[in-house]
Amino acid sequence: MSGHSKWANIQHKKGIEDKKRSTVFTKLTRLILAAIRQGGGNTNPNSNPSLKATIERAKEANMPRENIERLLANFENRKKNLQNFVFEGFCPFGIPIIIECESDNKNRIVAEIRFILKDFGGSLGESGSVAYLFDKGVELEVSEMLDDEKQLQLIDAGVEDFRKDKKIYCKSEDLSKVEMKVLELGMRVINKEMVMKAKTAIVLSNSELERVKEFIETLELNDNVVKIFVGVDINYE
Repeated sequence: MSGHSKWANIQHKKGIEDKKRSTVFTKLTRLILAAIRQGGGNTNPNSNPSLKATIERAKEANMPRENIERLLANFENRKKNLQNFVFEGFCPFGIPIIIECESDNKNRIVAEIRFILKDFGGSLGESGSVAYLFDKGVELEVSEMLDDEKQLQLIDAGVEDFRKDKKIYCKSEDLSKVEMKVLELGMRVINKEMVMKAKTAIVLSNSELERVKEFIETLELNDNVVKIFVGVDINYE
């Protein structure tokens, strides 16, 4: 029995490591695709600095070279036919969600999103059914961690939220003031993107939150999904 138990433990540990690796690769895939889009669809790392830096990060995480090359080739082959789609609906426990997608086949991506939502007890809504529950804003990543004094000064400039990984959030109309303050404090803005922030974040129990995280991770496995915004605070990277 001890041999069987040892084998089971090894398999269990391997399963955990495989899942962690898969999660890392999924996030890196999304970052590579985001870098391509931010570069205007440029899949050449030699002329797209953001993409080059992201690919280097992927290599450091031991993402296979063939995975990266296949990802670039697939995007290059499809980019002329890609269209942007925005879906609204509700995920587990009635949480409002906005899903931004980029696909060359609208019928297919609609079916895929609908299936994932239904599988987790959610539903697809009409355009405008949940958008009013979110505010448009900007998430910025700064070059260093923020101490209390810097946070206070950024709040005065318009920052409304501080996230993990040196990320801050402000409304679109306050972006210029926030960027100027970041520079005044001796930092740089590494990245910024438009986001949708829930006006009122729904509070969930730990078990409910884990279910929503599982749902989001399933959505992220779809290469056509670009961004996901949910009406609950999920900051678990």
